[in-house]
Order: sequence, then structure tokens, then C-alpha cells
Amino acid sequence: MDLAANDLMRSGASNYLWRLLATGASFVLFGLGGLLLRLVVLPMLGLLPGDAVTRRRRARAAISRAFYLHVRFMYRSGVLEYEFVGAERLGQPGQMIIANHPSLIDVVFLIAHIRDTNCIVKQSLWRNPCTRGPVRRAQYISNNGSPDMLEQAADALREGQTLIVFPEGTRTLPDQAPVFHRGAAAIALRGARVITPVFIHVKPTTLTKAEPWYRIPQRRVRVTLRVGQDISPQCFNAQAAAPIASRRLNAYLHQLFLKELSP
Repeated sequence: MDLAANDLMRSGASNYLWRLLATGASFVLFGLGGLLLRLVVLPMLGLLPGDAVTRRRRARAAISRAFYLHVRFMYRSGVLEYEFVGAERLGQPGQMIIANHPSLIDVVFLIAHIRDTNCIVKQSLWRNPCTRGPVRRAQYISNNGSPDMLEQAADALREGQTLIVFPEGTRTLPDQAPVFHRGAAAIALRGARVITPVFIHVKPTTLTKAEPWYRIPQRRVRVTLRVGQDISPQCFNAQAAAPIASRRLNAYLHQLFLKELSP
């Protein structure tokens, strides 16, 4: 029994060390992949014939493929396991995808499974040497706090683009309920044809706002993404004036996510 317990402890320690090294390798590969996209892949795709929309779609497809390969690396290396239920329902024209934000890699999973999607991303990514090239070529929307940002996002939806939005604006702290800002609801009411929620569970928590990358959990992380039922923004637009409709939609989404994310 003592020998078996010692073997198990050594096995657990070795597994932890391997996952730590694989997590570090994931970050390195993500940075190198961003530079490769910026310096080689996207400039080469930009030389191909086509209009601005075609070039944008190519850039987004390349980023989606790169993210998918990154997800598979994290899975194959044992960093995490994952399940994505209902991913085939994402990517509709004018679809606004609303998701909670428990981890740094949430957007990687979403973009990896949607070939052509827009996304509201934080302003710092436009200055990061590894990410600024891809976000510019893909014409993602900067969350720079300007009044024009809401209209830019609504315009993208009205054009028929798919748009990913995290209403929290930043990652959720561990063991804290998500808090939604009303900007996402305002965008949806202005331009979305349909709202589709995605509920994301990450257990144990990792890569949250309060955790550095090297503070990995004792066991392998499991990421579960589940696509919820579509929501019609017209139902809220027809009920009241825009400010009231925005508050009601935001409250509805907040309560929906609290219910679906409860243990």
C-alpha cells in the first residue's frame, strides 16, 4: 500500500510538472503563431486577388484555423480537455454571440469553431506585437471606450457579420458571478438579427483575471462550452423605447447566465 501511494504521488507530481511545461509551451506557441500570422501568412493572403471583404474573410479564416490548431495542441498535450455542445449553430449572418468570460482562452475556443466572425477585443491587443497584425487584418472591433464603438459593432451586425461579445468586458474573478454591462444589449438591439448565448464552464478555474499562467490547478482543466437557445431582439425592441428595452434585455441575459452557470 505504501509503495502504491508513493507511486501515485510521483505520478501526480510528474503530471503536474508536464502540464506546467505544456502550459508554458502553449503561451510561447501562441505568441509565435501571432507573429507568423502577422509577418508571413496574412501578408501572403493579402496578395491574392479579391475585394476588401474577401481579404477580411481570408484573414479571419486563417486566424480561426490557427486557433483551432492551438486548441488541439492544448488538448493533445494534456493541458485541458474540452467539450463544445452546439458549435454548429454558430456563425449565422447577423448573429450576436454573447458569452461569459471565465478564462483567458474563451475567445480562442469560440473563434476556433467559427470560420468567419468579428469580435470586440480589448484595446491592448492592438498594441501587442504578437496580436496587432491579426486583429487589424481581421478588422476586429477595439473596445476603446469610444461612443463610436457601439455603432461600429451594430453596423457589423447589420452587414450580416457574426459578432462575439463578452458583456462582462473583462474576465470574471474566481467564484464570482458574472456582471453584465449594458453595452452588449444596446448593440444587440441596434443591429442583431438573433442573439445566441454561449455558457462557458472552466473547472478548475485557470487563467482568470487573478491568476498568472504558471499557477495551474492540481488537476487537468475541463472546458465546457454549451450553446443556448436563440433569443429574438425584436421581442425587446417592440416592448419599449430603446433605453428601457436595453435595460430589460441586459437584465434578462444576466439572469439567464446566472441560472445556466449555477452549480
